[in-house]
Amino acid sequence: MTAVDNSGPVGRRSLLRAAVAVPAAGAVLAATAETASAAESQGGGKSDGSVPRFALAVLPDTQYLFDEDSSRPEPLKETFKYLLSRERTDSNIVFMAHLGDVTEHGSEHEIGLASDTFQDLDGRLPYSVLAGNHDINGGTDDQRGDSAYRRAFGAASPRFTQMPTFGGASPDGYNSFHILTAADRQWIVLALDWRVSAKGLAWAQGVLDAHRTLPVILTTHELAWSEDSGQAHLSDYGQRLWDTFIKRNDQIFLTLNGHFWPPGRTVLRNDAGHDVHVHITNYQDRYYGGAGMIRLYHFDLARDVIDVETFSPWFLNHDPRKRNRLEAETIELTGDTDRFSLSIDFAARFAGFAPATPPGPRPASAVIGRDTAAYWRFDGLGRQNGAAVTDGTVVRDLTGKGNDLVVQRLHASAASALVTSAEHHAGAPAHASLRFDGGKSPDRGAILEAVRSAPINSDRFERGYTIEAFVKFPAPFEGDHAWMGILSWEGRNGDAGKTSGWSPEEPTCSLNLSPERFLQFVVYPTDRDADPTSWSHALPVGRWMHLAVVNDARKTVVYVGGSPIARNPTQPSKGITTFGKPFVLGATQFAEQFGQGFYGFIGDVRITAAALQARDFLTTRF
Repeated sequence: MTAVDNSGPVGRRSLLRAAVAVPAAGAVLAATAETASAAESQGGGKSDGSVPRFALAVLPDTQYLFDEDSSRPEPLKETFKYLLSRERTDSNIVFMAHLGDVTEHGSEHEIGLASDTFQDLDGRLPYSVLAGNHDINGGTDDQRGDSAYRRAFGAASPRFTQMPTFGGASPDGYNSFHILTAADRQWIVLALDWRVSAKGLAWAQGVLDAHRTLPVILTTHELAWSEDSGQAHLSDYGQRLWDTFIKRNDQIFLTLNGHFWPPGRTVLRNDAGHDVHVHITNYQDRYYGGAGMIRLYHFDLARDVIDVETFSPWFLNHDPRKRNRLEAETIELTGDTDRFSLSIDFAARFAGFAPATPPGPRPASAVIGRDTAAYWRFDGLGRQNGAAVTDGTVVRDLTGKGNDLVVQRLHASAASALVTSAEHHAGAPAHASLRFDGGKSPDRGAILEAVRSAPINSDRFERGYTIEAFVKFPAPFEGDHAWMGILSWEGRNGDAGKTSGWSPEEPTCSLNLSPERFLQFVVYPTDRDADPTSWSHALPVGRWMHLAVVNDARKTVVYVGGSPIARNPTQPSKGITTFGKPFVLGATQFAEQFGQGFYGFIGDVRITAAALQARDFLTTRF
């Protein structure tokens, strides 16, 4: 058996505590979202299919809980109660997959008792069940015909066909598939019989062929076995299934099976050269026949990981003061095969069958509104990628309000200080940017400076403002770029009558980067002698970001990738103290002198004379 680290009594268990994803999509090809919402509203929890986290519950061999006159369904009922509780929202549970061997002998009595127990889930949480060798005659395949199991759990029975996720069943009634909607995409759970016939595999292939862009989680009773070390290997039958079906279909990225113990896992390489994670989950050998122990697979597409945890809701629900020793030792399993994380670049893994289609460029008219004060983009420079942008080049303000920018190199910098680039943020309207090669020792760089007549040089934005820019810092981030400026207004705050700041030589508004790559936004408001300053966390390199500064004429909030940072000042702040000095992109003055210029990429920049909500930001995705 695999060694585990046992835990003592614990409170409410879950690895992840952020709200997220739901099932929706169903009937043979799809069901309406309204149907899914109606079904799930009968449960204790709700979820959201548009956010990047969701959980799949996996329930292995429950046969010792349904063993003739030794049957004890209570642990499984407690598991179902847990899945239907507030935990469904907290862990974002969209579906439950049973891995077969529901019962010990497959008798009418055992199957009937199990069927009654599963009624707790019916109409409340979508799930799949497949036959294990103990549920039917283990010497037969899915062409076996009628059985007590099929009458209760046949894939075409009303308990499944009425689920919003149900996609369809094989004609024999022993294989099925469900379509889940989670993390803004659809997924297939394919449930295959204990022994799949050629007809069954032809049906399964037809399912995948009809849904070529959907990732697939394959569930079946037998596929792999494990050494005590947790290293899994395909069984003889599993090898045949792998050779004839799994490895040929790149959509299958995860397989789950029971039957054998101890639990284990491995990673195999399919015909497309991609990883397939093969997992064994079975706890029937443990105290109380596994006590309805479940495994939760927490998918997190924002972090590109799957976090896995294994525990018994029945033991968890027992009074900690009254748990016996075996309950306390088995409440949660934390060995390497029971609690772990998988790193999966989902976009890359699914690219072979579901390549992401990036949004196309959007015209300026689509992102210019009534309150847009200025908007600049760099796809109209008419130069090849990597071409130098010469001094004197004018970048027009596409609002038509006259806030044009003029290119100027600092300190007689080389042509490479400012060049065109085809790189861009995936959600940016323009599919182009400028690459700045600023730095120190010696100071070098380039700026885009507003023309002297530009209204933005004097706009005070006392009704609120939103400053947005797409930015990327190169990887590796080479050299000393401490306190480089991204954008600013020229001039000294001391000349504007301010006395409370760090230095009278500082400009009245600037967006900068600290030595630790913390974003700094400092502004001298019009309504007081103060310099409220926002500080972000350390920003990443090699990755495009959407930055936004939002002021509602009362306070300022800085956003990175659509997320508000922590260190936004509570000090009131209204407007920007401008006094005719030019707006600048690419550097920040000190004592009316430019030192180093910006180092990195800058895409579209927009300034709005109003406080925007995140949903109205310039980007279509973060």
